[in-house]
Amino acid sequence: MTERKPPGVSFESFVDKQIREATERGDFRELAGFGKPLADDTAPYDELWWVKGKLHREGVSVLPPALALRKEAEDAAEEVAGARTEARVRQILTAVNEKIAAAIRMPPPGPPLNLRPFDVEAMVRDWRETHPS
Repeated sequence: MTERKPPGVSFESFVDKQIREATERGDFRELAGFGKPLADDTAPYDELWWVKGKLHREGVSVLPPALALRKEAEDAAEEVAGARTEARVRQILTAVNEKIAAAIRMPPPGPPLNLRPFDVEAMVRDWRETHPS
């Protein structure tokens, strides 16, 4: 906590002294966002900016279930490309195929699913071609 402004000292010089001393102690080095550019202030004001930021930081998805499954299928295809073993490729595809099959049996609310299960053998074949070893 800062001390009170002494009488006879101008407010500006008192504040400047406090800032200078804090800078010298390194109090500002550990602040969140230190060394990062400031946020863009030209965007229109959004009253729910803090809610959206919190959801983003917490990793909460607000997509309808059908779109979330589509996103998960896209992510699985990307993960397959970076997989190191054939067993891992099969594991990724089997897991997402089970979710797709369940969604086809009982369609989730929202937009149409428009997904088919992955052809595991074809994707494994493609993976082998790009990962010779």
